[in-house]
Amino acid sequence: MLFALLSPAKKLDFGPWPEAVNATAPALLAATAPLVLRVKKYTAADLKRLMDLSDKLASLNFERFQAFDLKNTRDTKPAIYAFNGDVYLGLQAKTLSADDVKFAQAHVGIISGLYGLLRPLDAMQPYRLEMGTSVDTHHGENLYDYWRAPLTKHVNDLLAKAKSPTVVNLASEEYWSAIDAQALNAPVVQCVFKEVKTAKRRLLVSWPKKRADKWHALLCKTGLK
Repeated sequence: MLFALLSPAKKLDFGPWPEAVNATAPALLAATAPLVLRVKKYTAADLKRLMDLSDKLASLNFERFQAFDLKNTRDTKPAIYAFNGDVYLGLQAKTLSADDVKFAQAHVGIISGLYGLLRPLDAMQPYRLEMGTSVDTHHGENLYDYWRAPLTKHVNDLLAKAKSPTVVNLASEEYWSAIDAQALNAPVVQCVFKEVKTAKRRLLVSWPKKRADKWHALLCKTGLK
């Protein structure tokens, strides 16, 4: 079984989503609440400094955290429809069939600085908290310290339920670093996309994000399900 790990997106879309879709609860939600309580103590100026935000974005995210529902039951949307960056635009989530969404729910995890790990249908509230943010908690001085142990354990718990699992890392280094890769109980495939041009290989950053619509077909063809 293939388990692909993605990064979240900074851009969000909290407009309408398919009514027939039932949202699920994030598995690590118990660890999200104390983290929110810590971030609620930050001012807009603190958030601006910590995440290098504009005044407008700092104020927006300050308001989001102040209004955050610790039970995660209000103003939520399934992650696959809420994230609106290149990866998720490429996935064209709103056009996916029920079988496609079911496949994604079983084979995709989104690493999150606030939720730890989100499955595509997990309910999330609007937020911005990048994994590289230096949020000091009782677990350490940053989010890597906070999430590495529970996140790695949770991924291993998911892998333990599968026959012959393989992890495919499609996340950025910022988010992949939140997992203890050496402790994963499955082989890891690291994906690097390059273009050969004028006899040199050039790393492609945006192409794999924008071609997310092809991942499902590619995985099916290679039998990695």
